[in-house]
Amino acid sequence: MIYLKLFLEFFKIGLFAVGGGLATLPFLQQLIDKYGWITHEQLLDMIAISESTPGPIGVNTATFVGNTTAGVLGGIVATIGIVTPSVIIILLIAHYFAKFSEKPIVKSSFYGIRPAVTGLIAAVAFEVAKIALFDIEKYKTTNKILSILDLKAIVLFSIMLYLINKYKKHPILYLVGAAFIGIIFKY
Repeated sequence: MIYLKLFLEFFKIGLFAVGGGLATLPFLQQLIDKYGWITHEQLLDMIAISESTPGPIGVNTATFVGNTTAGVLGGIVATIGIVTPSVIIILLIAHYFAKFSEKPIVKSSFYGIRPAVTGLIAAVAFEVAKIALFDIEKYKTTNKILSILDLKAIVLFSIMLYLINKYKKHPILYLVGAAFIGIIFKY
């Protein structure tokens, strides 16, 4: 039963997460709330790992969630579930796209989908920022407004944002650098 549930849930994510791996994140957050298969912190860690390993974030996360929930077979089932819609859709698109790509309705559809996908990604970025940059639990215990800020994380975030925009190096360099900083300063 768990394998069928994993397959169907990740099939739905794969079917409706238009816009790439980051667009799967709102669906993954809902999955966490619905089933509790992983925690929000594990999702945040999985995003970091997925951004530094080969493969799409959605597929990597599906594999992680499936494996965490139901072992290796669960990881395989969840991965197959998330990629199956893409395989079916891309086969259909490959067959028909050349015929229809210049049609006004197709162009208009893509024009409308782009900002929606951007909104989905921005919503997830906001959720990730809440977990990574703010310490809600500390605020709850101290009731001091400044305790909500995780100053070390905010400083590291600001430095990385500056460096990424200024130097435009490969993302893995920034991830490795951030990992070393985390080790050195015991984040």
